Amino acid sequence: MQTRRETLKQSAVVAGLLASTGLFPQQALAYNAAAFQAKTLADVAKALGAGAPAESKDVTIGGPDIAENGAVVPLTASTSLAGVKRILILVEKNPAAMVALFNVTDSVEANFATRAKMGQSSDVYAVAIMADGKTLYAKKEVKVTLGGCGG
Repeated sequence: MQTRRETLKQSAVVAGLLASTGLFPQQALAYNAAAFQAKTLADVAKALGAGAPAESKDVTIGGPDIAENGAVVPLTASTSLAGVKRILILVEKNPAAMVALFNVTDSVEANFATRAKMGQSSDVYAVAIMADGKTLYAKKEVKVTLGGCGG
C-alpha cells in the first residue's frame, strides 16, 4: 500500500517531467491578480493584454433571466469562432467582476458552463479573447431575487 508521502512525491515528479517537456502549460501556474481584481470588462481585457471589447453576435452568454438564489447562478459562455485563446465569464456588479477564465486551444470546443455567486441583479458577460488580441463579448441581464453574497 502506497503512503500519502509517496503519492505526493510521485505527483511532484510527474508534474516536473510534464513541465520540463512543455506538456504542462506554464500559464496554468500563473495567477493574474490584476484581471481577477478588475471591476469592469475593459479593465479585465487590459489586465489580460487584450484589445478594447466589442459586442459580437458570434459570442453567446447563457443563464437564467431570473435567478431564484444568487448563491448558485448557472452561466454558460461559448463561441464557434476559430482562433479563440480565452473565454471569460464576468458579473458586472460583483466585487470582483471576473468569475471564470478558461484557456482555449483549437483542439478544444469553446463552450463552458459554471456556477457563479451573484449578490444582486447584474449584467453578465461572455468574453472571447482572440489570438490576434481582439476582445469580443455578449451580455445578458440576470435578475437575482435572493442575494448570494452574504446578507
